[in-house]
Amino acid sequence: MLQKTDLYNNSYGNYAAEAYRQVRLETYGEDFGQTSWVTNEESHQIPKVLELTPESNVLEIGCGSGAYALHLAESIGCSVTGLDLNENGVRNASRLAEERGLSEKVRFQQCDASKGLPFKERTFDAVFANDALCHIPGRPQLLGEIYRVLKLRGRMLFSDALIIGGMVTAEEIATRSSIGYYVYSPPGENVTLLEAAGYAKISASDTTESASLIAGRWHDAREKHREALVNAEGETNFEGLQKFLDRVRTLTSERRLLRHVYLARRP
Repeated sequence: MLQKTDLYNNSYGNYAAEAYRQVRLETYGEDFGQTSWVTNEESHQIPKVLELTPESNVLEIGCGSGAYALHLAESIGCSVTGLDLNENGVRNASRLAEERGLSEKVRFQQCDASKGLPFKERTFDAVFANDALCHIPGRPQLLGEIYRVLKLRGRMLFSDALIIGGMVTAEEIATRSSIGYYVYSPPGENVTLLEAAGYAKISASDTTESASLIAGRWHDAREKHREALVNAEGETNFEGLQKFLDRVRTLTSERRLLRHVYLARRP
């Protein structure tokens, strides 16, 4: 049985360490505390496609370290609520919000989104999740919950990097799943689920090539800072993450696993 590898506790627990900051910069070009397959271009497009304004009330599911939510609040002026299951991520996010004087504008809370969203109906103008829904059981129910908390004509966006595009072996699935719980989906399933939940104006964009690029850069940046990362997370975990990233790069470059970004609106 393949040993589980810790990505998130190490990334969020060591957020401020220089080696981890350098890895993020070398992987993405800008440091938003990322642990996803989102390129800079996609990061800058998100507020545009969600039509965010300074008056917007925004929900991020899977906020991680919180840096991107804070970036939105600083650059757009909107209010943001970030949810994440990881305690280290929420703790780091709350610390960053306080340090930047944004605690009244941005708030973070630990939440298991598979058990429902702790908000009233029609609370948010926009909801987004970067490569997070694949970690959460019960996607049909969660999409329904997002629909419930969206205001009328509110927009939602999420990405899914686990769409089956070709033949994948059991060993490849195990390595790709080594960092946590995952749900894999067939092509077209997410659109079907969005339609069933009541969303309108649904679109899907193929960003598989970008995911392959990010995986390769992330792997190589970590290799460059091997010594510091091994000291922080241990050699076994370091090698496990390198194997994970190499597997992502292979599967996406060969288009046997696809990444799509979905945009939809509550009518």
